[in-house]
Amino acid sequence: MSENETRGQIRTMILESFLQGGAPDALKDDVSLERAHIVDSVRTLELIMFIEETFGFSVDNDDAVPENFDTVNAIVAYIERKRGG
Repeated sequence: MSENETRGQIRTMILESFLQGGAPDALKDDVSLERAHIVDSVRTLELIMFIEETFGFSVDNDDAVPENFDTVNAIVAYIERKRGG
């Protein structure tokens, strides 16, 4: 799976699950999901579960930090690092 495909899956999940199918331009890849009130602690856990199920690896507790999950760009970069990409 390419980085663009990963980005697409993350964006689709966030748009459909957290923004009720909102317009794609409503989600900027470099905007803080927490500051934009798109995710909170419960939704971050949902996002982590989605990542684990979709990409086939476990997110360690030490990795569950804002630096890895605050923006779409950060999430994609984290997944690429975990996959060794």
